Amino acid sequence: MNYHQYFPLDVVNGPGTRATLFVSGCEHQCRGCYNQSTWDERSGLVFDEAMTSQIIADLNDSRIRRRGLSLSGGDPLLPANVEAVRALVLRVREQCPTKDIWLWTGYRLEDFTPAQASLAALVDVIVDGRFEKALFDPKLRFRGSSNQRILARMPGGFVPWEG
Repeated sequence: MNYHQYFPLDVVNGPGTRATLFVSGCEHQCRGCYNQSTWDERSGLVFDEAMTSQIIADLNDSRIRRRGLSLSGGDPLLPANVEAVRALVLRVREQCPTKDIWLWTGYRLEDFTPAQASLAALVDVIVDGRFEKALFDPKLRFRGSSNQRILARMPGGFVPWEG
């Protein structure tokens, strides 16, 4: 897996102060996407053990109270990304158990493959659905268009996030 950007301090992509990783690769190629440079899964930098360790260290830095990790892109649930994102999420769960994990994807929850659903079950909040330029609304929190849903994982499945 490759990634385009990593922000150790982010207050835009989810609630509170967060660490945010933008992975490479997206097959949706939504019209009006603000992050088109991430579409090619071969673009950006190789996501390696050093980057994973940096994310863990940043999440555990007691000088800054980060609430959690945000995974965006590109698309973290692009089939080519699922294995690497899953490994990162499992490590965050193990070494940063108090941090929440948000994930943005153009796929809809109902259409997830078994591998995507297995990864989704490990995160706290999913923002799902393709960006639809005609439904763009700058007043929406944490999403670009009104068709996108913010879903929180609860026992028994995902429900609309009440934030």
